[in-house]
Amino acid sequence: MKASVIGSGFSGLAAASYLGKEGIDVEIYEKNDDIGGRARSFKTQNGYTFDMGPSWYWMPEIFENFFNNFGFSQSDFYKLKLLDPSFKMIFKDDFVIDVPSDYEKLCELFESLETGSAGKLKKFMNEAEYKYNLGMNKLAQKPGNSLFEYFDFRFLKGLASMDVFSSFSSHIRKYFSHPAIISILEFPVLFLGAMPSKTPALYSLMNYAGLKLGTWYPEGGFGNVINAFKKVTEKYSIPINLSSPVSSIIVNKNKARAVRVNGVDVNTDAIIASADYHHVESKLLEYEFRNYSESYWDKKTFAPSCLIYYVGITKKIKNLNHHNLFFQNDLNLHAEEIYDSPKWPTQPLFYLCCPSKSDKTIAPEGHENLFLLLPIAPGLEDDTKIREKYFDIMMDRIEKFTSEKIRQFIDYKKSYCISDFISDYNAYKGNAYGLANTLRQTAVLKPKIRSKKINNLFFTGQLTVPGPGVPPAILSGKIAANELIKSFR
Repeated sequence: MKASVIGSGFSGLAAASYLGKEGIDVEIYEKNDDIGGRARSFKTQNGYTFDMGPSWYWMPEIFENFFNNFGFSQSDFYKLKLLDPSFKMIFKDDFVIDVPSDYEKLCELFESLETGSAGKLKKFMNEAEYKYNLGMNKLAQKPGNSLFEYFDFRFLKGLASMDVFSSFSSHIRKYFSHPAIISILEFPVLFLGAMPSKTPALYSLMNYAGLKLGTWYPEGGFGNVINAFKKVTEKYSIPINLSSPVSSIIVNKNKARAVRVNGVDVNTDAIIASADYHHVESKLLEYEFRNYSESYWDKKTFAPSCLIYYVGITKKIKNLNHHNLFFQNDLNLHAEEIYDSPKWPTQPLFYLCCPSKSDKTIAPEGHENLFLLLPIAPGLEDDTKIREKYFDIMMDRIEKFTSEKIRQFIDYKKSYCISDFISDYNAYKGNAYGLANTLRQTAVLKPKIRSKKINNLFFTGQLTVPGPGVPPAILSGKIAANELIKSFR
């Protein structure tokens, strides 16, 4: 049996590995000239290494479990460093909070901000831990084919305690009132893809993942993580064809028979599409074989796109941590301008990653490696002028906060935005993270992992179950592979 995997991001590499383990002849087709999808990295001629996408390493056990499935350990491939502080948050008037990795110190921090909040945090985290264990070990492992998957008494009993029908925003405010505490807990939602008021309280599991399990850094960057996944595929001699875009899926009698790659039809017995779900349906399949119409996709709530800048600086910069969140402005206003009334933000919040604070190998000695990320609504027009406008806004804030001149020390600068996400990943409306995790887009309500009209076509990645993020992508690849394997038994 031969299977074809379209795309070499985390979900595609994971899916291929699980198929290879079962003795299936697998081949991966990647449109770009390097592997990794959104988790690609690149090196510059003047000595910088930039991760292009993911920079937060949460849920380390998901990575470890993946490697264990193939007889490896994460430590076989790269070292992990626990970041302490986990991240820095900069608020109005440059009020700063360094969020500690130690949980007891985190409780002390909360207590210093709001009397009685240490005890409340422990109760909040106990609930979040429960949600995390049930959510990641049960809910996120389901293929989402049918509600009957959840008709198990113990699972339903647990699900009743998951706060699926209450909002993340109201859930946090049951415990806390200090605006800084609320921002610390709500910020992951900006990247999950919905207003905090429209995100199920289930996703407080992210607070447990980030604040209790820790924020880690893979030495050398996420490029080393992708290379580790590639080494797993090498165990099963799985070829990865670069610069090999799939332009069509050849279907006959409701079965995919071949993929057309660079004008050549390559026969296959099954396909897992790790590329953008909408792109695969609208560009690679004839209309009658699509699961969903254009109106279906147009009505969906998408997670943000983003404006990214990769910047090299010829000096060290004070007062920055590895992860820095510039939250001087209103989170709700920024979120509204992503989801409710899409526009370039009027008072933006943004994220600054400075991995050279933790890793000497990714920038020349005495230099800094900066990754600036501004979440924005998908589908906006972006051009050089508007990118530069927001670069200046971000740099003004960074220079003010650090009390340093930085722009005159830039020796590398590259932007990446909506049009690049479309060009490189065929991303629907240039989205960066997939579908928003709203109640109406959770579990069985996400686009199906299996084609309804083609018996041997499966989907994986951020537009299907379990959802956006690197750990969910890894799980998605496993789920899609298992569904394909079951269909041939």
